[in-house]
Amino acid sequence: MKQEYTITAYTENQIGLLNRIAIMFSRRKINIESLNTSPSEIDGIHRFTIVIQEAEDVVRKLSRQIEKQVDVLKVYFNTNEEIIWQELALYKVPTDEIAEKVKVERLLREHGARAVVIRKDYTIFETSGHREETDKLISVLAPFGLIEFVRSARVAIIKSSKGFHEKLKEFEQLKPGDEVVENEYLGNRNDVFSM
Repeated sequence: MKQEYTITAYTENQIGLLNRIAIMFSRRKINIESLNTSPSEIDGIHRFTIVIQEAEDVVRKLSRQIEKQVDVLKVYFNTNEEIIWQELALYKVPTDEIAEKVKVERLLREHGARAVVIRKDYTIFETSGHREETDKLISVLAPFGLIEFVRSARVAIIKSSKGFHEKLKEFEQLKPGDEVVENEYLGNRNDVFSM
């Protein structure tokens, strides 16, 4: 059964890696709902956050395939219940339309939005939350002449994670021949870690 999964990949920041990862999805005809790359908590290590709708076995195989890439250090996949996530949204509306409406301020407060730019011809509001929450504000602002809308990719933190720096410490303490669980989210198989 398909459901929404968030794949988190810790990688080196190498040219061409994004393209190689994207090809893995297109070959399997998997649509990427959201893609975010950013620095991680470790200097020089980047974090890919990829959202897809797929069956668990497909996500498991895909995550293993991504983890085999030379520049990829670790890959996890999680359901929405296992992560804390947000998306940022911006809304551009005509200033003259909303300036006359007293109810707009109350509506924006109800949706956790705030004005980030106010100009004579337009005002830009910002909010963050889950996709359903940011979509609701579209319908609220549409009657006031919504000019433009954009939503960012998902940013997510795994609830049970102690941070990737802890994983690196574990790897640094291993000796050749030690057995480790390659990826606790990818199953229970043990692999030999060699330096």
